[in-house]
Amino acid sequence: MADRPFRWLRRPAASPRGLSYGADYNPEQWPPHIWRQDVEAMRRAGVTIVSLAIFSWARLQPAADRWTFEWLDEVMDLLHEGGIAVDLATATASPPPWLTAAYPEILPVDHEGRTLWPGGRQHWRPTSPVFREHALRLVRAMAERYGDHPALAAWHISNELGCHNAYDYSDDAAAAFRTWLRARYGTVEELNRAWATSFWSQQYGDWSEILPPRLAASFPNPTQQLDFRRFSSDALKEHLRAERDLLAELTPGIPVTTNFMVMGETRNMNYADWAGEVDFVSNDHYLLTGTQARDELSFSANLTGNLAGGRPWFLMEHSTSAVNWQPVNLAKPPGGLARDSLTHVAHGADAVCFFQWRQSAGGAEKYHSAMIPHAGTDSEVFRDVTDLGATLRALAPVAGTRRRPAQAAIVFDWDSWWAAELDSHPTSLLRYRQEALDWYSALTAAGIRVDVIPAGGQDDTSFDRYALLVAPILHVVPQDLADRLTRYATSGGHLVTTYFSGIVNEHDQVWLGGYPGALRDLLGIRIEEFAPLLDGERVELDLGVAGTLWTDRVEVTEEDVEIVARYTSGPQAGRAAVTRRRTGAGSAAYVSTRLGPDGLAPVLGRLLESAGVTGELPASLAGSVELTIRSGPDADYWFLINRTDDDVAVDGVEGEPILAPSLAKDLNLGPRQVCVLRRPAPENG
Repeated sequence: MADRPFRWLRRPAASPRGLSYGADYNPEQWPPHIWRQDVEAMRRAGVTIVSLAIFSWARLQPAADRWTFEWLDEVMDLLHEGGIAVDLATATASPPPWLTAAYPEILPVDHEGRTLWPGGRQHWRPTSPVFREHALRLVRAMAERYGDHPALAAWHISNELGCHNAYDYSDDAAAAFRTWLRARYGTVEELNRAWATSFWSQQYGDWSEILPPRLAASFPNPTQQLDFRRFSSDALKEHLRAERDLLAELTPGIPVTTNFMVMGETRNMNYADWAGEVDFVSNDHYLLTGTQARDELSFSANLTGNLAGGRPWFLMEHSTSAVNWQPVNLAKPPGGLARDSLTHVAHGADAVCFFQWRQSAGGAEKYHSAMIPHAGTDSEVFRDVTDLGATLRALAPVAGTRRRPAQAAIVFDWDSWWAAELDSHPTSLLRYRQEALDWYSALTAAGIRVDVIPAGGQDDTSFDRYALLVAPILHVVPQDLADRLTRYATSGGHLVTTYFSGIVNEHDQVWLGGYPGALRDLLGIRIEEFAPLLDGERVELDLGVAGTLWTDRVEVTEEDVEIVARYTSGPQAGRAAVTRRRTGAGSAAYVSTRLGPDGLAPVLGRLLESAGVTGELPASLAGSVELTIRSGPDADYWFLINRTDDDVAVDGVEGEPILAPSLAKDLNLGPRQVCVLRRPAPENG
């Protein structure tokens, strides 16, 4: 994986350091007389940057041999005159009608062989040489025209790569898949071994026989499916590289990014593998519904901050209020806009932007909220937007600081996410990310600050900074990862893993000898057969909590294994439900059922105690206040985020408030509010 040096937004020399603030700006949707009104309103709101030209290809190149840059020239100049920087998109996200009419072979094909036609967006194949040629022609034209423009702060490659076209099963994809497989396996014989093609008479004799996992009469080969997911992520990454490399050649002084989508069940792109390809990480996140919605936002921001290596990152999109794509789209409650934004800042975002600046009057996203809603600037949303701009200016000292590592971490692994949810498994009800989020919610409710870190792309000692390492459903465990985890635990770290972990190697082939496979010896347990639960079925534990989804018939194989909890009902009644084994200076624990955020509390209490991990806030704030810390050379900045809809008295926390909305002398943190305290940096850094 490439590891590009970190570069942040280009700023004029006289520009003061601070957090950037803005939105996607789509002036092509509006007549020119609105543009000046927009710039004036942006200045009122405190906007400092906009993402421009994201879906402008048809406007910029209305025909193959015709370019119309004049309108964008005017907008770029207006923004610069207004002191607003531009994150300029390459505009390649959505090909214009003339291109797909002339070259229908660029359109994606689904696994049933159906063409995905124009009329939406992202209707292009990541592996199409024809699309690549035309996209790079546009990138070159953009770079040559605007590379020296004083408003240009960064290049924004495409938009949400893979959001709608991650999986293409066309002939272009088939050819590229074979090339990718050749590079991975070298020979057809090695591929046959890795894919276990002796099963169901699937053995290949030549590369030309291999196809993507298109619609089959039964379940497609699971390793073929896993490799196709890996390939598809890499194909999108290769398109990112192609645009990036051309921009680096033509405009070497301008940093390059693209917007990830670390949120919810968006799983098709391995962002741990992509993070080293950009000069700074950017992310789009939208608040979901449900009881863990706020924790999911924090979890995603946390993971994004760690994908960025603790360095500042760019929140490219989130919403001021309601979105338009959920079954029911609720407006945010008072304080929600600021709280969501500041949670991202707390986890390292140095730029806070929304989709979009002005709410569209027509089109598919006309009911998606914006900084200027349909009601105009005389609206509660715009007043909240303006207040947030002032808040971000007050937080200027935080800009450039890094996330301070926590004592505990959750390991997040895209291969395990992909593989654990394939078909033909013990249960179709398992949700990898949900289990990770449950542990995050439980740790946060216990008052423990925790990092969410990628399993891949880390140096060999990256786990060692954490006293407690939780690896939920770490299903895919190659030998080198098993060795890393063993060294971590025997060297003094405290590992926790769960059901369906350690089961397969990197080829999705089972580690034989009993489960949990690659981690069996470390944990000191052996499981002969899985015991998933039916939907709605529960089993009781002697800790007074219930498990769902899964149980394991755990056999303790080592004398030094402690049984932390037993089942008291169900098919495993009397057997171990949670175990912990001392391993050298550390320990390795196993949780054999899904306990959910609340059910994990008593288990966590014991595991945290054995790991020596304690909260940094007073115990009275545990569960109601989330703490994140950003560190600079001279000070730490403690973000205290009210997780509740009630007032919380913030007692026993010292520091100078630099952001304290509604914080009176009694330090009362109102519903959904955030305060920031400046504290001296620890002597040890």
